[in-house]
Amino acid sequence: MATDRLAAGRAKLAQQNQQPAYQPRDSAQYPMNEYPPQSNTNSTYGSNGYGNGGGTDSEMTRFYDEITAIQDLIHSYRDNITRISNLHSRSLTVTDDESLRQATAELDAIASQTHDLSAQIKQRIQTLEANRGKVQGRNKDAWIQQTNVVKTRFVTAIQEYQQAEQQYRQRSRQRVERQVRIVKPDATQQEIDSVVNNDQGAQVFSQALMSSNRYGESRLAYREVQARHDDIKKIEKTLTELAQLFSDMSVMVAQQDETIDAIETHAAHADKAMEQGLQETDKAVDHARAARKKRWICFWISVAILCVIAIILAVVLTQVIPKNNNNKRSLGS
Repeated sequence: MATDRLAAGRAKLAQQNQQPAYQPRDSAQYPMNEYPPQSNTNSTYGSNGYGNGGGTDSEMTRFYDEITAIQDLIHSYRDNITRISNLHSRSLTVTDDESLRQATAELDAIASQTHDLSAQIKQRIQTLEANRGKVQGRNKDAWIQQTNVVKTRFVTAIQEYQQAEQQYRQRSRQRVERQVRIVKPDATQQEIDSVVNNDQGAQVFSQALMSSNRYGESRLAYREVQARHDDIKKIEKTLTELAQLFSDMSVMVAQQDETIDAIETHAAHADKAMEQGLQETDKAVDHARAARKKRWICFWISVAILCVIAIILAVVLTQVIPKNNNNKRSLGS
């Protein structure tokens, strides 16, 4: 039953991979309505009701349902990353303030959704971790292995998000540098770094702007620098959060790997013990066969001895009895 549930989950993921790309929704909603955010983070089980029953089969059925749900959420998380990357490119190519504000608003909304989605995925994976003791034997091994699969996929998705943000940060810095050189072509790298990294640098840039001969163009450059500076601060915050999330999930994956290694070690020891047991059994069988063979040899030796004794007795008796009869006849005459 557990294998069938996992196969069904994989088929569902394959169907979802053919669906159109994620479209932005209201910031209060999650990308997938069928898996809404949990209202009670202290709940023992996932938001789909997993874990409310008793028997092992039903427990594993709910477990595979939850694994499928988490995989779907990770799929939506990665769709969001693609959407964020597209918005990054769009925001870097717009030329008017209104388009830039619109792109920034959409980017903020999808980034907020993605942040909440990552928190939900992490919490649901932790719930699976906390409840793996509800099953034993092979079911527990499957529980651990499948949980490790979704954790590894989530960590990979986090790395993709980090790469997207790092690329956007680099491109934003390059954009700021170009805008600074519009106003001050002889700006030093230190001055550019000052504009990129702190608000005081933006003020210095504003003062340089006043002495520029191309005021209109320089004014637009200044507004974009301000917008890019805000973007870079948001990027730094996002990267800090992603680094912490990546660290937390990496620790969980490492702990899970240790558990899997322990299971594999235990299985190897069990196989070795079984092999030794089979060897001992083979030895016992060989000893039993040898003993049985020896008993048969002793039996036939005994039979041979008895036969010899019988033959000797027969020979002796055949000689003694006639002799006695002759003696009796002699005495009678």
